[in-house]
Amino acid sequence: MQLSTFFDIILLNEVESMQLPNLKEARKRTNEEVPYIYLDEKYDSEVLKGKKYFVKTYGCQMNVHDGEEICARLESLGLFKTEVLEEADVVILNTCAIRENAHDKVFGYLGRCKHLKREKPELIIGLCGCMAQEESVVEEIRNKHPYVDIIFGTHNINDLQKLVLEVRNRKKLDVNVYSYEGKVFENIPYKRESNIKAWVNIMYGCDKFCTYCIVPYTRGKQRSRKSIDIIKEVEDLVKNGYQEVTLLGQNVNAYGKDLDDISFSSLLQKISDTKIPRIRFVTSHPWDFTDDMIEVIAKNDNIMPYIHLPLQSGSSDILRKMGRRYTKEEYLSLFNKIKEKIPNVAITTDIIVGFPNESDEDFKETLDVVNTCQFDSAFTFIYSPRIGTPAALIKDEVSLSVKEERLQELNKVVNEYSKQANLKYVGKVVPVLIEGVSEKDETKVFGYTDTMKLVNVVASKETIGKIINVKITEAKSFSLDGEEC
Repeated sequence: MQLSTFFDIILLNEVESMQLPNLKEARKRTNEEVPYIYLDEKYDSEVLKGKKYFVKTYGCQMNVHDGEEICARLESLGLFKTEVLEEADVVILNTCAIRENAHDKVFGYLGRCKHLKREKPELIIGLCGCMAQEESVVEEIRNKHPYVDIIFGTHNINDLQKLVLEVRNRKKLDVNVYSYEGKVFENIPYKRESNIKAWVNIMYGCDKFCTYCIVPYTRGKQRSRKSIDIIKEVEDLVKNGYQEVTLLGQNVNAYGKDLDDISFSSLLQKISDTKIPRIRFVTSHPWDFTDDMIEVIAKNDNIMPYIHLPLQSGSSDILRKMGRRYTKEEYLSLFNKIKEKIPNVAITTDIIVGFPNESDEDFKETLDVVNTCQFDSAFTFIYSPRIGTPAALIKDEVSLSVKEERLQELNKVVNEYSKQANLKYVGKVVPVLIEGVSEKDETKVFGYTDTMKLVNVVASKETIGKIINVKITEAKSFSLDGEEC
């Protein structure tokens, strides 16, 4: 390489000192054994003690749980949490890369941070999560947002304390993003947002490589935690009075495929045996949903009769182009089997509208599946191209206005079935785990049924943290009203 100026040398040294993301490297999958690392960390620093931190999290449940780790690590440095950005001495944006909308929100929020840093030059600004694993995002921050101090990825949240403490010794952006298959860390500290419900990671990463999805690149290869460590975590939660755990994974029912001795159905049974009152899991891929799983869910009362089963499209042709590895008919067969075998089950889904060159007939097939399944609810989105994924290279002939019209039509159908599903609860008595005071009416409390229906309940605040019987008195499209029996 020929360097023309002194400034070129400075720039080269800066790049070499950074650990920059690389999507090509992130795609690689080998047969190398996954390292299991049991952390034993202690931090004792006076530099930030008594100062405040602010964490803003975007995206999925996995990101939310990562946010709980981020908070715990910052508090190990003596920082206190604030919900007011302007009060913060350390700001961390924990990001999501799944859709363009989340990307835009993060860069919009960085603008607020920029103005705050002008007022508070000692403010530390960090960006992490899935967006940090994208080459284009890091390049944009380096070029346009020099006030950001640190960028770290999904593979090294455990470096956070060190990165924050080193900020004052540097005068430039520090990028620490690893693009590799990943490790499994244990003994991770968490500042849990609830003392009633808890997230529990059972696996990390994804090897599905759906053509529209950036997650396999940002989260690494599929790697399962050892069952003994998961069970210990759940048992500790039971001892501390938790009423519910939600098992997390990018494709949670693929758990154990990289281990020799256990499947997801076996893990579910082991967790059920801990006697935790409620067990949930997200997100399932139809490809990995087995008959054994259905049997275990059906026979254990503490595994909730609620399944989130992403459809993505009702067109077999679009599913093939998405790399989903099942057909419309196979999805419907699985759906019907779950409905038949698990009493009172509620099934929700994800649907993408406007995958490149989706035809009117493709969209009609999606509506046909929705009309057949009558999902309890659905998360619906317009396709968002992600740089580095195969689908982003497809020339799309369908206009945004057509996609928006299709989304509106789909939402109208989905919302009607959601309302119909909720109406079936009126007059029934159902168990509800009460989580807190209702946001809409402070004289009420709120919670969720076993089928994941939000209920605003006429009951005393003493019921918070308990599972109580509630008679449903009114149904709305997205929630229920009820009163304690």
